[in-house]
Amino acid sequence: MTLHEEIKALCQGAGEASLKIGLASADERNNLLTNIAENLRKNWEPIIEANKIDLAKAKENGIPDAMLDRLMLNKARIDAISDAILEIVKLPDPLAGCEVTTRPNGLVIENHRVPIGVVGMIYEARPNVTPDAATLCLKSGNAVVLRGGKEAINSNKCMVKIIGDSLEACGFDRRGVSLIENTTRDSANELMAMRGYIDVLIPRGGKGLIRNVVENSRVPVIETGAGNCHLYVDSGADLDMALTVSLNAKCQRPSVCNAIETLLVNEAEAERFLPMFYEATRKFALDIRGCEKTCAILEGATAVNSDDYNTEYDDYIISVKVVKDVYEAVEHIRKYSTGHSEAIITRNDENASYFVRAIDSAALYVNASTRFTDGGEFGLGAEIGISTQKLHVRGPMGLSALTTQKYIIKGEGQIR
Repeated sequence: MTLHEEIKALCQGAGEASLKIGLASADERNNLLTNIAENLRKNWEPIIEANKIDLAKAKENGIPDAMLDRLMLNKARIDAISDAILEIVKLPDPLAGCEVTTRPNGLVIENHRVPIGVVGMIYEARPNVTPDAATLCLKSGNAVVLRGGKEAINSNKCMVKIIGDSLEACGFDRRGVSLIENTTRDSANELMAMRGYIDVLIPRGGKGLIRNVVENSRVPVIETGAGNCHLYVDSGADLDMALTVSLNAKCQRPSVCNAIETLLVNEAEAERFLPMFYEATRKFALDIRGCEKTCAILEGATAVNSDDYNTEYDDYIISVKVVKDVYEAVEHIRKYSTGHSEAIITRNDENASYFVRAIDSAALYVNASTRFTDGGEFGLGAEIGISTQKLHVRGPMGLSALTTQKYIIKGEGQIR
């Protein structure tokens, strides 16, 4: 069987499996998710063994430590994945209810939320995306075809088998969650050509992956953008708060898309704040790449360039720029942002208002860390991605983002 035939068969199988999933009651879908959560928790040892193989290969290939952290699974993280699935179970049914309108001619028009059908996912190293995507799709009545990265292939194969066993145990077709085990670029290209077999494609990963999918897919795409995120410390800001928030936004987990990559500091606070930030980040060996003013204040900073401002580092590296005011900060962000998440630390309500109105990103924070741009933190249970486009969804994508609408019109013989 050729690669094309293999992926086509997976997509066709997912389409066949999607009917029963889409027709299942909310209780049946919730029971399925509960079963998946229990089985993942119960089978933590084989998952970790598979993950150890992935970690060993990643180390051999020189993957940076920050990326290894994204790849690593342990019992606590598997328990957290299972807990997140149970939180999804508690959420309202995204397919419940409908809007009803009665027209003057007596026609009753019902607007129902329905599954999209078959979702395709192309994603990179993080293995937790596999159960997150699978369970969000199943809860919303969809089947899903997953194509993860080579770094997590053994972890993904193990978890998809466990999910497949749960599907069968609950009376569903295990093809409702399928994994493309070929991790070459060819397999991604084949999935992008499966128009008519999958209904939407969601890429999740670095800028190069997302650009490739958006530019080359024949299947409709929901673009999840790379996270070149910014934090601006305003004149008169609470500098203790600014330090706490910036440390969290950059150093708590630098490899994730909602970590900041650029710190902007008002010139009125730079000489006080930047040394505070530098001292607090020394334990992380943070590589600070600063503008001319930053380098004059911090001997440990190296000169920044325009490429740095465009870079999502996913590592203990940050670009720093001293700016005149909120207007220069906004101008910089509008030029370099990927439309993901931006934050301002300020006591000035007028500046805060201008910041959130002038910047066109999916999530804008006032006096809080960008690390909250996350499906779980937004009360969505989990997320299948963070959309930086404007149609059909934006920001963390939970259950409602995986549905569309269907009109059902009831009459008594009306004609036009």
